[in-house]
Formats: sequence, structure tokens, C-alpha cells
Amino acid sequence: MVQSMNTKVDFVTDATSFMGLTDYGKIMIGDKGFEFYNDRNIRKYIRIPWDEIDYVVASVIFKGKWIPRYAIRTKKNGTYTFSSRHPKEVLRAIRKYVHPERMVRSLTFFQVVKRGLKAMFSQKRRN
Repeated sequence: MVQSMNTKVDFVTDATSFMGLTDYGKIMIGDKGFEFYNDRNIRKYIRIPWDEIDYVVASVIFKGKWIPRYAIRTKKNGTYTFSSRHPKEVLRAIRKYVHPERMVRSLTFFQVVKRGLKAMFSQKRRN
């Protein structure tokens, strides 16, 4: 059995991790950090201390009515993407420990396309 790094747990919910293949498990938010534990294999877990989190990026659709997934970008180890049954409650629990300025919305599909086209045409002008 894996020992949790949290001494006090604020929120627990069912979730999906999108690291490689999808893993189903539980998200645990506590006083020391963010934790994800796999349901099938207890040795597959993700622990992110609060001081290691750089940004929390949420994919917001329908003007905030639906949040299909969110990502946690760390300072050293990259980005971890998750989806949960209650994403708004997860983000509210994270907001207690991560500064609200570090919680951002992801780009929409049209913003990504616009940036790509702008970058493509600006490269042609340079050459």
C-alpha cells in the first residue's frame, strides 16, 4: 500500500489520467499536494506537491458550463492532464492552494488555428 503525502484530505473524486494510456482512479486533494491513484494498480500514482505546480490550465466550453479536462503544468516534469466527474469542485479545491492568477483557461480551437496561420504567414515574410 502506498502512503499518501497529505496529512489532511480536502476532496476526493473519481478521475481519469491521460498520461499515455488512460488510467482510471481517484484524485485526492490535500494540504501537501495533488495526488492521483490508479484503481487497478496501486503502484501507478502521480503526486504533485503544491510548490511544484506552475500553472493549472482548464479547458472551458460553453462559457463555463462544462469543463471536460484540466491540466497541471509543473515546473520541472511537464504537463499532467486529468478529467474528473466533478471538475468544478476539483478546481475550487485546488484554488485554495494555488494562487488564482496561476489558474488559466486553455486556448479555444479557433485561437490555436489563428496563431498557427499567423505564425505560418510571418515565417514566409521573413524568408
